[in-house]
Amino acid sequence: MSETLAGRTMIMSGGSRGIGLAIALRAARDGANVALLAKTAEPHPQLPGTIYTAAAEIEAAGGHALPIVGDVRSDESVAEAVRRTAEEFGGIDIVLNNASAIDLTPTAEIAIKRYDLMQDVNARGTFLLSKLCIPWLRKSAAEDHQAHILTLSPPLNLDPRWAGAHLAYTMAKYGMSLTTLGLAEELRADGISVNSLWTRTLIATAAVQNLLGGPEAISRSRSPEIVADAAYVVLTGRRTGEFLIDDEVLAGAGVTDFSQYRLAASEEDLAQDIFLDSL
Repeated sequence: MSETLAGRTMIMSGGSRGIGLAIALRAARDGANVALLAKTAEPHPQLPGTIYTAAAEIEAAGGHALPIVGDVRSDESVAEAVRRTAEEFGGIDIVLNNASAIDLTPTAEIAIKRYDLMQDVNARGTFLLSKLCIPWLRKSAAEDHQAHILTLSPPLNLDPRWAGAHLAYTMAKYGMSLTTLGLAEELRADGISVNSLWTRTLIATAAVQNLLGGPEAISRSRSPEIVADAAYVVLTGRRTGEFLIDDEVLAGAGVTDFSQYRLAASEEDLAQDIFLDSL
């Protein structure tokens, strides 16, 4: 990889912890500018980190941080975040759609407010942030700054079992992936890359700890750094319109040993992600 993220400006939804923070820190080590749009201004009793602690880590890693307290579900919040980011850093080169809500409750039992939350954060939030950044991304692409939208969402797969397993969540995540599919084509002529990145296995995050199995699930996971390293490869490349898997991206970049990311005792003990067939 000849390119780096030095001097490039990324706006990210979420990012105060987990995968988003790992991606931000990887970018920061190159000297990137990172704006975080998140709600976590105050510490949560069950979740580590706030937008301000994340910003401090980004600065310590060598980047320039702009913490913006806001809600990706709010038109006004997102518009203000885009405006402040462009004003602070002189433009926007990368959009990272990281914010996501999860609820795997079956259709008959799920509360509609939880359905609405996932649609608003996942599908609508991704569409809104991407949409409002397009003018800046076009400017970035015209200046050959490798303009990019990267969304953390799974490959589109119309096999009925995925929708049948957790319909509300699948609809919300596929809404993110459809945004990738559509914008990659819509913005191709502008030179703006648009891709989705997803994980082969469970990743050791607060969501997995609190919602998907606790310590046992964590013990069968990989670390968030595998997604961060894969995102770095994607964001320093020129591909577009692809649905990418973290370890496949890294293997394509020459990584052959994934043990550095593994929290499980062996590769065979890793738990695969819910949207993928097999390890």
